[in-house]
Amino acid sequence: MSAPENRPSHSDAAVIDVGSNSVRLVLYRLDGRAIWSVFNEKVLAGLGRDLARTGRLSPEGAEATIMALKRFRALVDASRPGLVFAAATAAVRQAIDGAAFRERVERETGFKLQVLTGEQEARYAAQGVIAGAPNAAGLVGDLGGASLELVRLGPDGPGQGVTLPLGPFSLDAAVRFDAGATRAAAIKHIGGVEREFRSDTLHAVGGAWRNLALLHMRISNYPLSIVHQYEIGRQDILDASRFIGQQSRGSLERMVGFSKRRLETLPHAALVLETLVERLGIQRVVMSAHGLREGLVWQAMAPEIRMRDPLVAGCAAMAGRQPVAEALGQALEAWAGSAFGKLDPLFGARDPVLLAAATRLAELGAQLHPDHRADLVFNQVLRSPIAGLDHPERAFLACAAFSRHTSSGQPPNPVLVTRLLSPERQQRARALGAALRLGCDISGRSPELLGRTWLDFKPGVVTLQAENEWAQVLLGDPANKRGQALATLLGRTFKARATGQKTKALAAAV
Repeated sequence: MSAPENRPSHSDAAVIDVGSNSVRLVLYRLDGRAIWSVFNEKVLAGLGRDLARTGRLSPEGAEATIMALKRFRALVDASRPGLVFAAATAAVRQAIDGAAFRERVERETGFKLQVLTGEQEARYAAQGVIAGAPNAAGLVGDLGGASLELVRLGPDGPGQGVTLPLGPFSLDAAVRFDAGATRAAAIKHIGGVEREFRSDTLHAVGGAWRNLALLHMRISNYPLSIVHQYEIGRQDILDASRFIGQQSRGSLERMVGFSKRRLETLPHAALVLETLVERLGIQRVVMSAHGLREGLVWQAMAPEIRMRDPLVAGCAAMAGRQPVAEALGQALEAWAGSAFGKLDPLFGARDPVLLAAATRLAELGAQLHPDHRADLVFNQVLRSPIAGLDHPERAFLACAAFSRHTSSGQPPNPVLVTRLLSPERQQRARALGAALRLGCDISGRSPELLGRTWLDFKPGVVTLQAENEWAQVLLGDPANKRGQALATLLGRTFKARATGQKTKALAAAV
């Protein structure tokens, strides 16, 4: 891995990933803890295609890789990111001619490749999963072209890891897939670590496994085509894996949306996943779009940045193009948080995090046409590559953002919403959006004026209070109209009243 280069901007990063199957450049925009992929180019060079037969890198793959890296050099020089990482994984690590190829890369492209050990590769993959899902626990599995990395995730982050020679190129499966030989190898190697790596949950990393998830989405008519944090239960993953194993290459090619080059390794990936689920007691598989590359970027962040919640940071970054957005989001969180904290939690410990995220989105759509703002914001939140949330939470935030801008009870995609959210969660999202609308409208989106009021939920009543000297200007018709809408959603009545100044404790909270 090359050391971070001395660049003028420290809000961007580039990762060059020389893998056994693909060579990739990803350019990231870093907004604090939020990691946005702004450019992603991949070449399926097949660098490790000949490993099983010759022990060497594929000559054609090496040439394709060098050509790709020369282009990536030009793109990196033009974009001038603050951080540049260049890493190679199992193929270069295992090949007899790996060291010579690394020297050639540096000579012809200027990239100093760090050849990751199996332990490093596993750890960075696990850190990538944490970058996208900080509460992830269980087992991370990263299937590449030449190896499978397994690493445990615990309360303190990545733990014990191992690398196994179960990539398709290690078994020559990309050229001639032999189901019997692949199953025997998978049982042998996974069985050897079965005791140490048993887990209820597998966080799956790798392009072939993402394609398997896309197939399951089509089979089950799943309404949201976002792979990150897509969950599949044990029996469903076994059924999907076995279904792929029964299909001909032609049948797989007719499945719209599949990467044709990935198809040659998909049966192998399915069989390895099936064996993992069977031998390690996996009860659910959670797909991660984050892996080694995001792990490299996450590791380079300052410790205090890594500790922040990626969902709240991502939502703040989405809406933070407006000068008032972050201050208003913080004020709204304090203003609504104590009231909603009195309601029964619907997402467990995640309720306060989702409220904080929703408040950061309050200004999203401020510059959009008011007749279409609610629908546009709904779709942007639903499909934005924000990290740190699962699919029901994504739908919840989209519905809250929708209701922030309209009193209509019908979001743009009711079938999807009904599939992902219970009626109680739908109603709570509408109430949260209505509360944000109330807070923004009475204050004119001013954090200072919002701080002159406070919201409270009492049995059967939604109360909006304002300091005596501000009540006349803050508790007029907008307050009554928006307050009544919020109270109706919660099955309560609405009261607005003037009162004395806040106590110091309440003022500090709000």
